[in-house]
Amino acid sequence: MPATLLGEKALLGTTPSMFIGGEWITTENTRPVDNPATGEIFTGVPEAQTEHIELALNRARAAQTEWARRPLSERATVLTEIVRQVEDHAEELARIVVAEQGKTITEARGEIGGVKAFFDHALSQKYRTVGELMATSSPGQQLAIREEPVGIVAAIIPWNFPAAIFARKVAPALMAGNAIVVKPSEVTPLSALAMAKICQLAGVPDGLVSVVTGPGRVIGKALVEHPLTNMVTVTGSTRAGREILAQASEKIIPVSLELGGKAPVIVFDDANLELAVQQAFEARFWNCGQVCTCNERTYVQRGVYDEFVRRFVEKVAGLKVGDPTDETSQMGPKVSEAERDKVREFVEDAVKAGAKVEIGGGIPEGMEDQAGYWFAPTVLTNVNNDMDIVQQEVFGPVLPIIPFDSYEEVIEWANSTVYGLTSHVYTENMRTAMNATDDLEFGEVYINKIGPEEVQGYHTGWKLSGMGGDDGQHGFERYTRRKTVYLDYGLQS
Repeated sequence: MPATLLGEKALLGTTPSMFIGGEWITTENTRPVDNPATGEIFTGVPEAQTEHIELALNRARAAQTEWARRPLSERATVLTEIVRQVEDHAEELARIVVAEQGKTITEARGEIGGVKAFFDHALSQKYRTVGELMATSSPGQQLAIREEPVGIVAAIIPWNFPAAIFARKVAPALMAGNAIVVKPSEVTPLSALAMAKICQLAGVPDGLVSVVTGPGRVIGKALVEHPLTNMVTVTGSTRAGREILAQASEKIIPVSLELGGKAPVIVFDDANLELAVQQAFEARFWNCGQVCTCNERTYVQRGVYDEFVRRFVEKVAGLKVGDPTDETSQMGPKVSEAERDKVREFVEDAVKAGAKVEIGGGIPEGMEDQAGYWFAPTVLTNVNNDMDIVQQEVFGPVLPIIPFDSYEEVIEWANSTVYGLTSHVYTENMRTAMNATDDLEFGEVYINKIGPEEVQGYHTGWKLSGMGGDDGQHGFERYTRRKTVYLDYGLQS
């Protein structure tokens, strides 16, 4: 299947190239891209050097100056055309995501729907208020606070949603009047390159969007530290976020960090158990558990614990793991061998510490001799709150289920990790729901529902889960800065 993505008329062309300042550029050295379902390398992308960063940023500076002068309505017209191009190429974009990332084709189509939604929300900002008039202390004066673009944005994006997170950052950056240089994950560079082609087809002026491929700790570092970079936005691991924040601190520029999570699902004994089981199941195994908002640990009140576990394991037993291009597959492989091995180590360590494997725990049954990075959906019981499997982000299809007795106990456990992104509560008691909303130390609280988050919301983490986000009104504002203008138009004596 991947070979069919590289035809002459395909978005990527026969040889994937970097998109820098309006040019498609190749290099002698390339980095392989493999298919997680088979482990086979099917193409390669250029390995950028520092001169490519220089070219991208210098062309961005020239393009951004002119773009910032355009009214919001003109910028919105360009973004509208991007949405149209995404619609025209939606199936090809989805299959690129499947080929390099491994999620099922149905999930990939949903991701491309998210791409359109991010651009649609950004272009709706053509009607926004772009400044304020403040009361002055004297007559004949005006005090205005204007909203202006930050300039050139460096975007570091991860591998779990390689197309959607491109849109999540590029859409508000462009609409706010900025230029943006994207550094995609080394594991999934193709989706960003395909989206760059979409931007080119839509008439985005040359230089406003560039995609530079290469190792993050080399290319990403050079991009962050370059004097022309005015802002950095990162979605990725907490480790990466720490490193980039330290690099950006030397320049004192704004940084947006969307980092890891350890989302709890809390099921009280008065919950709608059918709803809680179904949604906890969906929230754990979506994208093979490779979502920062995923159900990483489930706490169930003791009165319904045994029934919850029974129903949940029954659902897992019926989950179809298989070829992600198959329309009937519900879960694909892990994105890479290293990620698969990390998940396996988490499970093995938990079992050594006393956890019981209710189902799964290794390669899916019948796939032991199959190539690719497969791991079975796994449920663990006999787990305590201090185990690494409960405290550290697994980012894979593994769920520990833990019984609790009291409200106070479960809130303490839920808040006990270093992460604070997303949390979920299931209860029919409004008082319990609202108290939990107050007491949970997370940037997002879902009551009797799961995500994904909506584009008009604000996907923001607390603690080691980050600093701000890119979506909604608050996310859009991160791509702007303020300029205060004092004007005296009174008669001079």
